[in-house]
Amino acid sequence: MKELPPIPLQSTVDLLQMARGGDDIAGERLFGRLVPGLRRWARGRLPGYARELCDTQDVVQDTVLHALRRLDRFEVRHPGALLAYLRQAVLHRITDEVRRAQRRPMTTELADHADEDALSPLDRMLGQQDLARYEAALRRLREEDRAAILCRLEHQSTYDEMAIALGKPSANAARVAVRRALMRLAEEMSHEV
Repeated sequence: MKELPPIPLQSTVDLLQMARGGDDIAGERLFGRLVPGLRRWARGRLPGYARELCDTQDVVQDTVLHALRRLDRFEVRHPGALLAYLRQAVLHRITDEVRRAQRRPMTTELADHADEDALSPLDRMLGQQDLARYEAALRRLREEDRAAILCRLEHQSTYDEMAIALGKPSANAARVAVRRALMRLAEEMSHEV
């Protein structure tokens, strides 16, 4: 985030009013003021099984960004109304993520040995045309995204192994890197439909 010029301490309501008026710096200050507390509040509320595709920090950040884009619709009725609204929005988003995780099929581990002539899991999942789209989209990604996807999908590395291979500080950081890389891959593949 860029360094913001110092201004006198302002209330959240004042920042909200300024952001509604189009002041981008006020919007950034409002975001910077709200997100850390919401992250602390939301920590632990997203179950581990639901974090494979999305972690708590992503949920909070996405929710606040979405809400700040709709500031013109928010009505301040009492002190703390914005924070209460954002907590409720984060809680709804967490509930949505849990439901989405529960709808996903269970994952299964692949056998350590495979018939050399057999198709890879990726080849079986994708048809020839989709495989070409996948490979073309993969080539357009940044090197670190490509490495994360190849480690996970084609080498079937664990997140611990990936953290070492990708130079990430933890398995969780590797998981987040893969999730974001897969989202970029899906976006690239959608351009070739």
